Amino acid sequence: MIPKITTSTIYSVLGNNSSIVPLAIKDVANSCGLTAASYLAGDNVEGKDRFIDEFGTQAIWLWGIPSFNKLFDYILFKPAKIDCKIDARLLKNQDILKSAIKNAPDKTVQTALKYAMQHQKQLKTLTIAKFAASTILTTLSYLGLTKFRHKYTENTIKKDYYEKQKGKAASFGSAIAYSPAFSDVYSNKKNVSFTGGIQDFIFDPVKNLMLVDGSITAERLTHSRNPQDFLGYVIKEGSFWLFMYFAGPMISKAIEKSADKKGKSVDLDARVIFSDELKNSIKDGTLKKHIAQFKAADTDDLNIYEFAVNEKNNLVLDFAKKSDIIELFKNSDKVDTRRYIDLDKLRGVNSKLEKLLNYYESSGTDLDKFLSEVRKLKKFSVLGNIGACIGALGIIAPSVMLFLRKFDSDYQVKKDIESKLAQKG
Repeated sequence: MIPKITTSTIYSVLGNNSSIVPLAIKDVANSCGLTAASYLAGDNVEGKDRFIDEFGTQAIWLWGIPSFNKLFDYILFKPAKIDCKIDARLLKNQDILKSAIKNAPDKTVQTALKYAMQHQKQLKTLTIAKFAASTILTTLSYLGLTKFRHKYTENTIKKDYYEKQKGKAASFGSAIAYSPAFSDVYSNKKNVSFTGGIQDFIFDPVKNLMLVDGSITAERLTHSRNPQDFLGYVIKEGSFWLFMYFAGPMISKAIEKSADKKGKSVDLDARVIFSDELKNSIKDGTLKKHIAQFKAADTDDLNIYEFAVNEKNNLVLDFAKKSDIIELFKNSDKVDTRRYIDLDKLRGVNSKLEKLLNYYESSGTDLDKFLSEVRKLKKFSVLGNIGACIGALGIIAPSVMLFLRKFDSDYQVKKDIESKLAQKG
């Protein structure tokens, strides 16, 4: 079922540092700015080369991993008779895994979880294999794009050159080396476990993309065709990494700290902050009761997990569901126990609600006015964050590249190819 699009869902998605949507928006701005700069700095050949690089990479970057993941769900998980929707992180705590089986939303899910429990090693292996294969194949897709782009640009330049010389077009091939960026994945795959940072890269789509981007950055720099090409990629990749992955969370934290100093809290999901349930529950006192109920149930991981799965009347859990921390089974109000519940994030919802409630109670302000100010700060937090990153990636970085080209106005790739052709007569 497609979720209803509202103001709160838009702000929620744009303000989510684990969502690829804000990354995609930033990347579109970056690609448009750099492509425009290439057309302004050079000619149609350079502009087309940049266009293929930027928007071709963007297509691979956004759809590569999800597409390959679906493919491997069919060719790896289905033959193994393991439900691909079962999150392998459930295996970290065997008590929680047993609880997930006991509290499964229906018999089919329960049977699937039982089978996974009996084949835990296989589930881990398939999960790691899917992650590694999808990431590597996405990277190889970019290498294929690079090979095509280099050949296309070279042939275009040759064709233009021969037309100018009233000669005939010649066709030459080019080769590209295989990237060793993921060789460690092959050599160490048997020793990979769901501990430390590895699980973040497997299950967090943004961090998964970081691996792909790391390889793309390495390939762009190592396969730069000349110093001009290399300098352009240094500026492009440096600004990309800074404002795509690091500046956003840093800006969010800074704005959240600033809001805290003002006695306001904006670190909850926008769907919670903008909801009528939040306002009404603060007004009638139910939120305070439900926060206390949640804290009483939080004696250990297993107890809070079972509380999250079974309790139907608790606002903290309702807001966790709004924030996609707890996922419901299709067309029901039951929790899908195949999915992993991040208990730290769940506890975080409770502590953030308690902080917001405490700020309100100590503010002495009318509730409507208080929430109105919180919502305005939340909007500023999201729009200011993404706006700053878009400005840096779509305007500042391309402007820097355009400025540097004033000192080296000719498109070096074209000069190099035409020079070689001239030497050959």
